[in-house]
Amino acid sequence: MPDDDRAQGVNPFTELLGGRGQAVDASVPGVVFVAVWLTADALAWVQPILLGGVAAVAVAAVIAVWRLRRGERPRALAVGLLLAVGAALLALYTGRAEDFFLPRIVANAGSLVAWLVSIAIRWPLLGVVVGTLTGHPTLWRRDPDLVRGYSRASWVWAAQYAVRVVVFLGLWAAGQTAALAVAQLVLTWPLVVVCVAASWPLVRSALPPGHPGPRRPVVPDA
Repeated sequence: MPDDDRAQGVNPFTELLGGRGQAVDASVPGVVFVAVWLTADALAWVQPILLGGVAAVAVAAVIAVWRLRRGERPRALAVGLLLAVGAALLALYTGRAEDFFLPRIVANAGSLVAWLVSIAIRWPLLGVVVGTLTGHPTLWRRDPDLVRGYSRASWVWAAQYAVRVVVFLGLWAAGQTAALAVAQLVLTWPLVVVCVAASWPLVRSALPPGHPGPRRPVVPDA
């Protein structure tokens, strides 16, 4: 059977980009931090922010080890763990529990800028990610239809970061720590699932009839 995603009517991005697993993992340390911090504060324990930070880092470490044993990429796991450590240290330094979420806000803002710039220079990040996963890191750039499709779909991914930045920043400025944990959970994996589901239809809308799809870029001058 030919490897033609368009002909088969499947969504290859469901397989290539994954679903909610890693997004949920990224949200869990924040939820644990808030839960422990609120409990420690209510019970008048010493250093509730420190206790929350230690619990969050511990959970992030357990998740990283578990994912590593399942064969997932060490670099991505290290980034998640470092974010948890940095967030805990920042909150402890400032004495403001809401600052635990500040690195996540900065990371989302940076991602938003990166995706927008990639679209502007016609190197859409979705193409970089999918191209790497399919074994064609740069070949897709020579397929104008794929470039156009990846650019369209990349706007959806940029939008998810914009939504998070606006919501998270507003809650952080208001000092709503518990709401930040809820918002992070609600606006993480559900948005990722939406982006994964929407990516292939948007890419496909730019492909002419007979195009084999992302796994087989069509290079006009080949």
